[in-house]
Amino acid sequence: MLLSGLTVYLEDRVIQNGYVLLKNGKIEEVGEGLPENGEGFEHQSFSPGYKLIPGMIDVHIHGANQSDVMDATYEALANMATVLPKEGTTSFLATTITQEPRAIEKALTNVDTYLQHPVAEGAEVLGVHLEGPYINKEKAGAQPPNYIIPSDIEQFDHWNTLSGERIKLVTLAPEVENGLAFIRHLVNKGIVASIGHSAATYKEVTQAVEAGATHVTHLFNGMSGLHHREPGVVGSAFLHDALFTEMIVDGIHIVPESVKLAYQIKGQDRIILITDAMRAKCMKNGIYDLGGQQVTVENGKATLPEGQLAGSVLKMADALRNMMAFADTDLPAVIKMGSENPAKQLNVFDRKGSIAAGKDADLLILNEDNEIVMTLCRGAMIKH
Repeated sequence: MLLSGLTVYLEDRVIQNGYVLLKNGKIEEVGEGLPENGEGFEHQSFSPGYKLIPGMIDVHIHGANQSDVMDATYEALANMATVLPKEGTTSFLATTITQEPRAIEKALTNVDTYLQHPVAEGAEVLGVHLEGPYINKEKAGAQPPNYIIPSDIEQFDHWNTLSGERIKLVTLAPEVENGLAFIRHLVNKGIVASIGHSAATYKEVTQAVEAGATHVTHLFNGMSGLHHREPGVVGSAFLHDALFTEMIVDGIHIVPESVKLAYQIKGQDRIILITDAMRAKCMKNGIYDLGGQQVTVENGKATLPEGQLAGSVLKMADALRNMMAFADTDLPAVIKMGSENPAKQLNVFDRKGSIAAGKDADLLILNEDNEIVMTLCRGAMIKH
């Protein structure tokens, strides 16, 4: 397939009137004008103002379109993989929630089963984000507190085996029992250790970073805040350059001014846009389930009966546009936050996260208003 007439956003530059040549699900060639060897390829030409950017990678998503990772069914993951490209997500981490061990084990086993025969034309499941149960009850948020336990390396290794060694990122509280040893264990296995649902102090976060933690789960949410006598996890995330910070940029979890503050401190190279979405995404207002808890969704806000936020219904395309507006930044910056940074953090930048010859053809075409008009997942065109 040949796509031309596009403003093409590469990792280090922008090509005006550019083209991309796709073959066997990969990017064959990128350049200006038209390729010399483009004959024989299906050709689509676009009007001036249309842009080509890499597909987005959501490292933190629980569900969408009435499906949830914890449903532990092939159909749930297939449904998510099918619907997510319409919002610009071309790959994601299937994210679990704190539950009884058997429920987590079923979800992990299901991911392994699904990935043996995944949906051919849809978003790619890159592995698992294990959110909990090794977190702090004080900062449980929407994680069911009854199932929160201290870090357990033996249990985790069993779970990782059930997943087919597919756990790529773990949210944990470093200050809980065995927290630092667990971080070191994860790092030795090449798994990203993320600080989240944590009441850690600056000293405890520093110890976690020294142990190998490189990630913070949904910055500002479910963590000790910034205080002038104790920086907490938020202040620590600002001060430690080694930490990537997830952000739910929906205007609900974080007000625009705080988004802009975080952007000015962390910069485009250390922020990762996520949705933390639950099954109500793509659905109407109503009552839904999240980890056995009743969640009410109204006007884009998901809450538990007591009023706490319970995930989101945010779409990645909206996160991209919101970030540009809230932080007063540009498209190249949000491409880093939505595509390049998560690819680098998950160690898949050799095949995803930017537009370059040899990489997967995970691509988005945007119109003048930065609305998605076409998504390609590994070269397969997804209808909108």
